[in-house]
Amino acid sequence: MAETMQKFDFAIDRGGTFTDVFARCPDGRERVLKLLSHDPQNYKDAPTEGIRRVLEEETGRSFPRDQPLDPSLIGWIRMGTTVATNALLERKGERTALLITRGFKDLLHIGTQARPRLFDLEVRVPDVLYEEVIEVDERVVLKQDGRRIPGRNPVKEVTGVTGDVLEVWREPDLQRLECDLEGLPSRGITSLAVLLLHSYTWSDHEQAVGALAHRLGFSQVSLSSEVMPMVRAVPRGYTVCADAYLTPKIQQYLKGFTSGFKGGLKEVTVLFMQSDGGLTPMDRFCGSRAVLSGPAGGVVGYAVTSYDQTEKKPIIGFDMGGTSTDVSRYAGQYEHVFEATTAGITLQAPQLDINTVAAGGGSRLFFRWGSKSSHPAGGPLTVTDANLALGRLLPSYFPKIFGPCENEPLSIEETMKSFRQLTQEINHFLIATKDGGSKMAVEEVAMGFIRVANEAMCRPIRALTQAKGHDTSQHVLACFGGAGGQHACAIARALGMKSVFIHKYSGVLSAYGLALADVVEEVQEPCSLRYEPRFFEELDCRVERLTSRCREALKARGFASAQVSMEVFLHLRYEGTDCALMVTAEGHPSDARSCRTGDFRTAFTQRYLKEFGFTIPDRPIAVDDIRVRGSGKSGIKSLTKVKSSQGPPNPVEVTRCYFDNGYLDTRVYLWEELTCDHSIAGPAIIIDKNSTILVEPCCVAQLTTGGDLRIAVGSDHVVMLGTELNAVQLSIFSHRFMSIAEQMGRVLQRTSISTNIKERLDFSCAVFGPDGGLVSNAPHIPVHLGAMQETVQYQIRALGDDLKEGDVILSNHPCAGGSHLPDLTVITPVFRKGSTGPVFFVASRGHHADIGGITPGSMPPHSTSLQQEGAVFTSFKLVTAGTFQEEAVTAALMAPVQYPGCSGTRNLHDNLSDLRAQVAANQRGSRLVLELIDSYGLEVVQAYMGYIQSNAEMAVRDMLKEFARRQRQLTGLLEVEAEDHMDDGTPIRLRVQINEAEGSAVFDFTGTGTEVWGNCNAPRAITFSALIYCLRCMVGQDIPLNQGCLAPISVVIPAGSILQPSRDAAVVGGNVLTSQRVVDVIFRAFEACAASQGCMNNVSFGSDRSGYYETVAGGAGAGEGWHGRSGVHSHMTNTRITDPEILEKRYPVILECFSLRPGSGGRGRYRGGDGVVRKLLFRDNVVLSVLTERRSTRPYGLHGGEAGASGLNLLHKVDGRVLNLGAKTTVSLEPGDVFCLYTPGGGGYGKEDSNEKPPAKRQRVTESFPERGSVFEYRQAQESV
Repeated sequence: MAETMQKFDFAIDRGGTFTDVFARCPDGRERVLKLLSHDPQNYKDAPTEGIRRVLEEETGRSFPRDQPLDPSLIGWIRMGTTVATNALLERKGERTALLITRGFKDLLHIGTQARPRLFDLEVRVPDVLYEEVIEVDERVVLKQDGRRIPGRNPVKEVTGVTGDVLEVWREPDLQRLECDLEGLPSRGITSLAVLLLHSYTWSDHEQAVGALAHRLGFSQVSLSSEVMPMVRAVPRGYTVCADAYLTPKIQQYLKGFTSGFKGGLKEVTVLFMQSDGGLTPMDRFCGSRAVLSGPAGGVVGYAVTSYDQTEKKPIIGFDMGGTSTDVSRYAGQYEHVFEATTAGITLQAPQLDINTVAAGGGSRLFFRWGSKSSHPAGGPLTVTDANLALGRLLPSYFPKIFGPCENEPLSIEETMKSFRQLTQEINHFLIATKDGGSKMAVEEVAMGFIRVANEAMCRPIRALTQAKGHDTSQHVLACFGGAGGQHACAIARALGMKSVFIHKYSGVLSAYGLALADVVEEVQEPCSLRYEPRFFEELDCRVERLTSRCREALKARGFASAQVSMEVFLHLRYEGTDCALMVTAEGHPSDARSCRTGDFRTAFTQRYLKEFGFTIPDRPIAVDDIRVRGSGKSGIKSLTKVKSSQGPPNPVEVTRCYFDNGYLDTRVYLWEELTCDHSIAGPAIIIDKNSTILVEPCCVAQLTTGGDLRIAVGSDHVVMLGTELNAVQLSIFSHRFMSIAEQMGRVLQRTSISTNIKERLDFSCAVFGPDGGLVSNAPHIPVHLGAMQETVQYQIRALGDDLKEGDVILSNHPCAGGSHLPDLTVITPVFRKGSTGPVFFVASRGHHADIGGITPGSMPPHSTSLQQEGAVFTSFKLVTAGTFQEEAVTAALMAPVQYPGCSGTRNLHDNLSDLRAQVAANQRGSRLVLELIDSYGLEVVQAYMGYIQSNAEMAVRDMLKEFARRQRQLTGLLEVEAEDHMDDGTPIRLRVQINEAEGSAVFDFTGTGTEVWGNCNAPRAITFSALIYCLRCMVGQDIPLNQGCLAPISVVIPAGSILQPSRDAAVVGGNVLTSQRVVDVIFRAFEACAASQGCMNNVSFGSDRSGYYETVAGGAGAGEGWHGRSGVHSHMTNTRITDPEILEKRYPVILECFSLRPGSGGRGRYRGGDGVVRKLLFRDNVVLSVLTERRSTRPYGLHGGEAGASGLNLLHKVDGRVLNLGAKTTVSLEPGDVFCLYTPGGGGYGKEDSNEKPPAKRQRVTESFPERGSVFEYRQAQESV
């Protein structure tokens, strides 16, 4: 692809608000332009208008808007666009139908079965993209050697592209399918998405369905095997639906765009940016690869311009826009993810790892204490307003785009008026609060909000770097976007970075990045080989075939061989784990022990060690996918150089800006007047056409020869903070404490070895005060919420002065705040020099896969004593004086063997490795706490710990006062009560007495049934966890979850009851079942919502060769104004379920059906959600264990709403018998047996009136700043446990 220097070249980023244009003129000059993306009064299409303006101004010729442009002057056009993103956000794609394997019509509705927002009683999940579902009567399963099911004879055997052999059980019934499809066009549906199970490896059935659809005239037919051939049906299904939904919209836009040019741009090279950072021809631009088209250009822009190939210092990209900020990383290679969620839709496609957080220049500012919040009467202030109030933005240099006609300047008067009002409200609070606090000035309030916004943006940067073992401080901050320049120095300083880079085109860097990008051709196919010598020849052949395809495709687009480069990736993981890494062998040449493409084993183990802190030397490495990425070098080279002036820079004015130590004289410079020998010491403001850069005190800016800005970030003096309450500083401390818990979690996840902790993320980390009171907890796993505090406080009481520096405590006993035995809690006291006792505590709780007992997994359905459930630790010193007590803890883990029928731990190596990881996580937390104390002083840190707890306390008190007020008006009483039952008839009884004046309450469980013979006994800590979960849900807003939530609450639990059993009672069922019933009873007392399914539906099966465990979704209860969600986990669990294709690939089972259970939700004005039907066909002899509830009782309805249906566990034996297994059982199965699980529905709300119109479906408003990226996915996964 040759350079086009005799013509105009254009790179255009069409954003949601602005369209940025970079143009290279025939003489080599460069121009940039910014215009509104939507201005229908003046032009139809912004990119076309941008091209027209440049051509008109540069040639002097007239190009009328109402006539197509002459393309003969244009060399190439490159575009990034948010057309696909906006269609996804606004749900304005093409009307689509989904074609899916019979038995799975609701698979994408159920998805992972986890709810996105843990504490929302109204479970809101973004709508699926299809309108109708047609089930295709076909079935293909993976062959498993030696496993035959009686009466199930395959039609034929075939071999997939992975090398797996498959059995075709049913060929697709195309005649029936044709009848089903014929009616769709008349209903306005012309786009189809096709998802058939295991089509990633064998696509013949999808190809046959696609051919039929094309013959019937459907305009868009997307096949999952073509869109993204990767294992895992659910994300592949979402991806193919997105492709079918968005591609027609993209095609419509392209048709409209090309119509603005004579000849439709047929003779011009037009390329579009894909989500992976590569350009593709216009005719190959599709919906599933287009969602990050706009932001991807910015990543390419900073990667090419900021990264020094000699120095090799990694870069953090910081793109701060109006409502959100994008954060990414580059260290010589683009960092991709292959599964990410945008607007609620998980896409399985290569995407740059761009992390979006909801903090931008237009982010709104609120002050909140407890449940009360305020903002000025004239409307919310924004981060931009705060910068304006501090003198950091100068209205005379800012675009005049404000006011009703969008032609007015920024109004400093209105901003200051609003800030004075808000400051008055904050000071009124400070005077009234019992915690006291000095009055704040307007500038202190504005500065406080800036600090809070900065800290909110620092957290994802820390997470993004530390998640992969990188030191955040060893990065350069590359800042771009209109709003980032005002925050870059402060954020770099907070993260310990020493350098900020701002490109001369930072305001339009996404457009400039398009000009620098390469054309990319990428192919990928799944694989099921091991990375070992006997498969190297096959791997090499497949790599060569894919490489040849890429090279030929780029050659066909005009690239010479010298312009083409190839990257080969293998998607590798240790067998038995799900933690796969997409690895390149760059820097690791082939040798005698590797395949010809390179030494992927060394590359994989080195990266695994870097990211996770260990390797598994004796474990085979599996190859999941082979990926080849070919690049055609086509990016421009900027030759523009800035001259030197030999004189000092001349400021255009001197203004006054507010910083931490007050107002300072601040020089103002125009970027265009600076030269490469100019050095500008802060404080200073540098103004560009599209952005304003603040050079803070102790920072120095230098212009490079290319005209870019480098800022050396120095250390500023520390502003001393007192112990009195500073209302805005409170938010910063809340962020810092949460960040400590999050960073502990990252260390634990990186250094652990077990699947439960490393991949399922079944753990919590937390910080506690010197009294053991919870300060911050991450992530929010419901059953851990209040329990860890009980554990820490027990150790303080039990050990007292015996807690020494260098000690680490291990505990899991229910009497010591444990939930169930597999949850091991590791506690580290934090000592500081000069203090007589611990000043803080840090702790981590992780679910260990096995700690002994009568069954593998340590979760027996029929245990009757604690000893049968595994090893027990009460106050065990895991580390003494800094020495890990391996011999003693090994003996304790093996101790259950002394009890009849019990075994010691069956996985000692993983136990010890994970315990060491928990100790390491605590060590990290301890160090971060001490660093915080070194920065602010112990008294200040502990004071703000107390303020954070008081904030949560006030929110709960406000909620209780409001409930008491309503209750008094309705009934005249300040007492409520409720009762529900376990399946065995055991009552859970609650009476709540509320003190309206104090906002306090007594939760009295007197009357609850006695301890049971079985394992549904719930330790006291479980009730506290359920209680804090319910309080947070009823508060209804984001508050810190800590000790303060329980401060207004007194709890009475009778000893010897099912909620406070004896010391040796079995408790495993109490953790997963009784906890749900406690929640049901609390919500019933407060009439918050109807009951959800009230069960976790624990199912496990296994043999000597393998074992599997899952919990299964059901129906959510309805509430005032909303229907219950169907097929979702509720309340005390949020576990993701194994994908059907993974389940069938790894275990001796076939999933025959996974769909909703129609009619199982309770009827009412608002309907309860339906449960699910899940049918497992077994291929081998296994032992099945079921631990469930709500099989004889039904989830209650409220206010006339009907109860949801109870659940049912059926076994269809191979001999034809059908057996009801009951709620809890263990049974031996043989090949051909089918377990059918029917989960409960949710209760209805309100009386159904047949004469009344059903309530209108509530319109869902999609957030304007959807979070995305690996940091967001990690947090979602953490809260899906």
